[in-house]
Amino acid sequence: YLIIDESQAVKNRNSKRFEVLSMVKADYRVAMTGTPVENGIQDIYAQMSLVNPGFFGDYRNFNKAYKGVKEVDMVQETTSSLQKMIQPFILRRTKKQVALDLPEKTETILYMDMLPEQRKIYDKVRKIFKGEIENNLNSADSTKSKFLAIEALQKLRQLCNSPILMKDGGFGHESIKLDFIDEIMDEVAPNHKILLFSAYTSMLKLVAQRIENKGIAYVYLDGKMNQDQRQNAVERFQNEDECRVFLISLKAGGTGLNLTAADYVYILDPWWNPAAEAQAIDRCYRIGQEKHVMAYKIVCRDSVEEHILALQESKKRISEGLILDEANLMKSISKDELLKLFE
Repeated sequence: YLIIDESQAVKNRNSKRFEVLSMVKADYRVAMTGTPVENGIQDIYAQMSLVNPGFFGDYRNFNKAYKGVKEVDMVQETTSSLQKMIQPFILRRTKKQVALDLPEKTETILYMDMLPEQRKIYDKVRKIFKGEIENNLNSADSTKSKFLAIEALQKLRQLCNSPILMKDGGFGHESIKLDFIDEIMDEVAPNHKILLFSAYTSMLKLVAQRIENKGIAYVYLDGKMNQDQRQNAVERFQNEDECRVFLISLKAGGTGLNLTAADYVYILDPWWNPAAEAQAIDRCYRIGQEKHVMAYKIVCRDSVEEHILALQESKKRISEGLILDEANLMKSISKDELLKLFE
């Protein structure tokens, strides 16, 4: 038997991981994942090729038939065709089907207005980048536009979190999200255990300072920690009542953790990837949870975060598991959609 857990980790058919697993000889092959489709339909090709070698044949033909389709009607038609093709080999089970005793889960988007100085800085940087991108799009060589857009989107997302995150410095210290952390510590932490996720470890460190100022015990997890350190953090959070908060890097802690001691979850900065956020929330919403789970996504109003959420929704073409990151977003975005992100 070859059993692959979290099989989305081998979605790249050109990766070493895929290459090594392809060489494993087994009579039976099983892939398990909660998010089979991350960056696009090509992810299905890699995972199905591991469990059923040769099933799709040549990647070039698969790519032509499925991945390259752009029109909405054709996307629906080809997606339906692909689903019918792979259906006999997939067993799908949701929590509602197998975890009947799980309590309720409430997910909410919290919209916040940036503080005056934060808004002033944000608008200034946004206008600068929008002008540069427009000029590049209208130039003879517009190939740099999307690379520039990736950089701009990263910086604007950081400004939504806190101007302190800007490497250039001198952008001020006002942050509505960090001020909200103070509210969470005062109002939620005394009676509930909390998971706080961010895509930026630098943001988590700013949050940690706020928590320390309140004298509240917490643990921390990012991608630099080894397995023993991760396990120690998990055990402390799960077993020690005085440890009220778990700060977690979204990429490092979105899977493989069981944190049912928590019943409040906050996503501090919306990720391009709705399935990654769902996985993060489900660190506490799993078998063994006995409390009503409250999950919040914190979004700055009139910012790139709102635009990304809207664009993300419009780009969902395959299933609720479709995920975009900056690079994949740039591949599928039109000129008008790109400029709209900076309005």
